[in-house]
Amino acid sequence: MPVRRVLADPLMWVGLLFAGLLLGMNEFRPVLRWAFPQTVPVIYDRASFPMLFLAHLALVATASAAAATVGVALAVFVTRPAGAPFRVTVGTLVAIGQTFPPVAVLAIAVPLIGFGARPTIIALFLYGLLPIVENGIAGLEGVPADVREAADGMGLSAVQRLFAVELPLAASVILAGIRISVTIAIGTAAIGSTVGALSLGTPIFDGLVADNLPFVIEGAVLVALFAIVTDMGFARLDRRLRRHAVAG
Repeated sequence: MPVRRVLADPLMWVGLLFAGLLLGMNEFRPVLRWAFPQTVPVIYDRASFPMLFLAHLALVATASAAAATVGVALAVFVTRPAGAPFRVTVGTLVAIGQTFPPVAVLAIAVPLIGFGARPTIIALFLYGLLPIVENGIAGLEGVPADVREAADGMGLSAVQRLFAVELPLAASVILAGIRISVTIAIGTAAIGSTVGALSLGTPIFDGLVADNLPFVIEGAVLVALFAIVTDMGFARLDRRLRRHAVAG
């Protein structure tokens, strides 16, 4: 890749900014002291920002992996003849998961399974299903009928056709749903700090409780940059998938 192209890559610059703030937040102590002279301390110090990021990443990765697995499986199921009668039921259930506020899920889950990461993962999982299921259905139904007929004519079984033809052709649309789900999860995971889950939302809520605006800014900026970097990464992966599909 030419140097000029690398230097013009927005993902690289945003990623470097995110990494720089994550690892070097203390370098901004003089600026924050100048901006907030009455606030002490100005840098969140109850946990390191890399530790908060790794905990946040674990929440999002666990919930998103589960949502992607279940969501794609449901999309495949309702687009098969045997699952077609359940399409409305599945659509209604995942829509309820999307419209039910994550805070309400936490309020219900905490008395049942306790504080910490588990109720947050459940809330993120339920909240992230809808875009994956909807895009999965749209992508699979968007596979041209003549392509399916050609696969059948080649003697492929239903399972072979699904994995060799339908899923690869629908990959870009399915990825778009996963992209939306993961990006939402990154922002929503911050609320897990209200029930004891460690995340980049922890400085935000600690700052709100202690009336410490620098804590809030630090957490909010890192969550926002994490979401932006992830979304840009998915966009690049999508472009590669599309180029591969065209080349194929």
